[in-house]
Amino acid sequence: MSDPTPVIDDLREEGEELDALVAALSPEQWALATPAPGWTIAHQIAHLAWTDRSALLAVTDEDGFRTLVEKALAAPGTFVDEGAEDGARRPPAELLEHWREGRRRLETALRASAPGARFPWYGPPMAAASMATARLMETWAHGLDIAATAGVTRPPTDRLRHIARIGARTRDFAFAAHGLTPPAEQFRVELTGPDGAPWTYGPEDAAQRVTGPALDFCLLVTQRAHRADLALTAEGRDADRWLDIAQAFAGPPGAGRKPKGAEG
Repeated sequence: MSDPTPVIDDLREEGEELDALVAALSPEQWALATPAPGWTIAHQIAHLAWTDRSALLAVTDEDGFRTLVEKALAAPGTFVDEGAEDGARRPPAELLEHWREGRRRLETALRASAPGARFPWYGPPMAAASMATARLMETWAHGLDIAATAGVTRPPTDRLRHIARIGARTRDFAFAAHGLTPPAEQFRVELTGPDGAPWTYGPEDAAQRVTGPALDFCLLVTQRAHRADLALTAEGRDADRWLDIAQAFAGPPGAGRKPKGAEG
């Protein structure tokens, strides 16, 4: 049974780092367009706030979360954008406090969850550690869009290890999301962390493998960069296919990002 405390601690740090970035922005900057089509910085924070509160429902009110899922299924193509649009209408200061309050409540609920408990989600049910990892992953990914818009560079941290791990574990989900049968054999994933340390997943003697910087792998599985712009190498036909479809987030396949120079 995985102890969720370390990833919950890292989720809090990830949120606080992004919080400090957006808290310093002017209202005009909150209205700037980000790399996500149709989304401003306000939309990005509104989406994080909305998803944090969805996670809180999943952890504390299963019936309430089931109602939310029914609404999502009724409008699968617009549900996420509608949630972001509603929140983005708030004044920046109010939206920021709304996000902060939701983060605090979710952290408290995750820390208080029973050992071994599993919670419903838009994908497979998740334990507390996996739920916190998913929230960290989204906070980091949307934070990248915000930082790029604000002209800020956020150095990669050791917190990426959680995202790399869930990225490797969601391999079969990514294949299934594209209507493909997941490969029967496991892959080896060999990554280099920000400090140069090796991060490895899967059997050492696997015939197929993916290697490269951990940052690039995290950019790939969160669909924040196209594989053509990343220093990732695949050995094996299925591993190569995975790099085209990888996604660590729940829901239908995303459109991803175009290669640099191909925008427009």
